Amino acid sequence: MGTGLGRTRSVGLRGVLGFVVEVEAHVTPGLPGFAISGLGDSAVKQSSDRIKAAAALIDKMPVSQRRVTVNLSPAGERKVGTGFDLGIFVAVAAAMELVQVGVVRDVVHIGEVGLDGTVRPVPGVLPLVRAAALTGVRHVVVPVGNAGEARLVSGVQVHPVADVMELVHRYDALGRGRAVDEVAVPLVVPPEPPPVRDLSEVVGQADAKLALEIAAAGGHHLLLAGPPGAGKTMLAERLPGLLPALDEAESMEVTAIHSVLGALGDGEDVRLISRPPFVAPHHGASQAAVIGGGSGRIRPGAITQAHRGVLFLDETPEFDKSVLQSLRTPLERGSVSIARAQETVTFPARFQLVLAANPCPCGNGWGKGLDCTCTPMMRRSYFGKLSGPLLDRVDLQVHVQPPGLSMAGAAAGESSASVAARVAGARSAQGERWREVLETRRGVNADVPGSVLRGRPWRLPTSATATLDRSLESGALSLRGYDRTLRCAWTIADVTRLQRPGRDEVDLALSLRHRSGVAA
Repeated sequence: MGTGLGRTRSVGLRGVLGFVVEVEAHVTPGLPGFAISGLGDSAVKQSSDRIKAAAALIDKMPVSQRRVTVNLSPAGERKVGTGFDLGIFVAVAAAMELVQVGVVRDVVHIGEVGLDGTVRPVPGVLPLVRAAALTGVRHVVVPVGNAGEARLVSGVQVHPVADVMELVHRYDALGRGRAVDEVAVPLVVPPEPPPVRDLSEVVGQADAKLALEIAAAGGHHLLLAGPPGAGKTMLAERLPGLLPALDEAESMEVTAIHSVLGALGDGEDVRLISRPPFVAPHHGASQAAVIGGGSGRIRPGAITQAHRGVLFLDETPEFDKSVLQSLRTPLERGSVSIARAQETVTFPARFQLVLAANPCPCGNGWGKGLDCTCTPMMRRSYFGKLSGPLLDRVDLQVHVQPPGLSMAGAAAGESSASVAARVAGARSAQGERWREVLETRRGVNADVPGSVLRGRPWRLPTSATATLDRSLESGALSLRGYDRTLRCAWTIADVTRLQRPGRDEVDLALSLRHRSGVAA
């Protein structure tokens, strides 16, 4: 058996973005050993044990009797996970002349190698393959279980592999100039996504439905406050059905995030996510689960999973205060940065926030509140978690009253389809209006800088903003709240097909900002 240097490629993951890794393997007949350099985590370092066990199944590959040195370049970039196993295995096989270096050098290999030689699926294959394609790679070898996900990326040929013995035989045949039979992976038509929940199922709640439509049309954040059973959760769950479908770039972005989280499933029955996601973490979720992070590998949190969609926090005052406060920066920037001693990872987090809260801990503190058992201190502590700076970033704050008995037999309300049509029209108008300001045709009013709305030619006349100006002068409204009210007023005008908002639209936007009934 000859000795030498073998090379191939793999891909690493930094947040939800991939980067190509050069895998080098040097094999000599010296003192047996297997060293991996290149700033890998424990899973990467343990790759040597998996590869030695798998190599023992292949004739003429006595890895355990050789001295093997593997380098993952760039060596200064942190590498996480078991997805480098297959690339390391192929590089070692090339160094031991089982496969030709020229055949495998420009091929990207992704997958975990089992002790029995099977190649197992790994999370994050979509952004990994996408990163490879963007650097000019044209051939990618992935586990059979990840083939459907990898084929979502155009411009790259995907080769599914079930085990390393089969892969070695295929590369040997290629080196000899013979035809190669690919693994037969059945083409499965991905199932249609489940139907969205319809707004017509919500009884009454005209004000809340109006706020929901405005939120969908302009990308505004929303607070629903009211007693248990009033329909807050039902309303929030129907917001994604009012939002426009994701475009191709957004679909790829959102699907890549779910791929990293391992939420796409295995096999061929995967498709690009075309609907805005809806994420509703439990109120006991930790800050790492909501914002992102964790020990060891930095993982996306719920706010990243809700990117381009809706993040719903039910029972918001029950969340830990530090979790709620940590939402403030992502709401402004549309991204979140997780800093560690060795690295800083930035995740996208452009979502619509929907908060839901009861009037008090027992939930009975509405109306006359005769059945409420909460003390003033309990109520103050309960709503103290909803700090002023957080609420200042919420454009629409609506009090949801429980429907009366007279509404029980009422006819079904307006459907999600009809409301979504108005939302689409409003968003189309916004895209045309702010195309040069936001440099995109899918911009919404919530993204427009306040300086633009307060400057020419978009500044509204004093007669339209008189009430709003007085609120700012009296200190009842911050400048951030002033700008957010203007954005909301523009959205109301778009929904009602007006060219510009007038005093009625500005006053309605201001009233919707202060009708939550939430105790201070």
